[in-house]
Amino acid sequence: MGSHRRLAPSGFNRGAGAAVCALSTAAAALGAVPADAAPHDDTRARVDRLYEEAERATEAYNKADERADVLREQVSQAQDEIARQQERINTMRDALGSLAGAQYRSGGLDPSLALLFSDNPDDYLDRAAALHRVSARQATRLKDFQHAMRDVAQERAEAAGRLAELEKSRKAVARHKRTVEQKLAAARRLLNALPDAQRAAFERASRAGRSGMPDLTGVLAPGGRAGAAVAAARSALGRPYVWGANGPGGFDCSGLMQWAYAQAGVGLPRTSQEQRYAGRQVPLSQAQPGDLVVYRSDAGHVGMYVGNGQVIHAPYPGAPVRYDPVGMMPVSSVTRP
Repeated sequence: MGSHRRLAPSGFNRGAGAAVCALSTAAAALGAVPADAAPHDDTRARVDRLYEEAERATEAYNKADERADVLREQVSQAQDEIARQQERINTMRDALGSLAGAQYRSGGLDPSLALLFSDNPDDYLDRAAALHRVSARQATRLKDFQHAMRDVAQERAEAAGRLAELEKSRKAVARHKRTVEQKLAAARRLLNALPDAQRAAFERASRAGRSGMPDLTGVLAPGGRAGAAVAAARSALGRPYVWGANGPGGFDCSGLMQWAYAQAGVGLPRTSQEQRYAGRQVPLSQAQPGDLVVYRSDAGHVGMYVGNGQVIHAPYPGAPVRYDPVGMMPVSSVTRP
């Protein structure tokens, strides 16, 4: 799910609590340091770390949001089925009432007494046969009715469970969203605390336009779905990074991969962790255009290999979809969908 960036691999993989602590001390320290290269580098490292933590939170957000969508669909289907079952139960209840009335009209006396008081044995036998048929139908329908009642009770219980899980997923979505927004806001505060000249230098260094075509001389154009996915990814060059988005106007890292392969008729999972296993894994030395390059041990970022040591990816907030060297971060795995 969308993780991004890193022009210089930082290797950071700390928890959110440590990041918040580091962030508070970093914000206090920025105003006191001289405006030279050292604080610039220090700030960049802290911003990179915050972006990585935001990426992990974005992945968690995407996963929870996807789960919430699935649960909403399941709950809707369950509610529709419960409504159909209830309508069937109401119909069966009416039928049982009609049979009960027919049984009552056929005579409620014990058969032996009915025969004793009957003036016409033939009429009695006809009535007894009719009553037997009514009773048999009633027994069958009563059994069906009981089964239907049990089924709808079970479906209601399952729907209640899905509703409870949906509520948990909604809360998780909101929690991860807050985390992402806090990390990104903290990174922005660090950057805004820099003197104008340093901030401009940082922006040029980390977000300089790289959307131009790198040297892909000698790279064989991929065919089939890989070729279509690469073409789609290239068509997205320059579009903004938007966390939690999977196109077409903006993307996070895994959203770009999912969208590009969808244009090729291939369904990929939503998160970078899941995309890691969405095909056959190959060595980096054997990477071909269209392969998914997954970064860091947490599989928090993903890009698409295009040849000659280059990937297309959605880097991080403020940086558009662009080309970058495949070794921009530690590579975790390469997957061929």
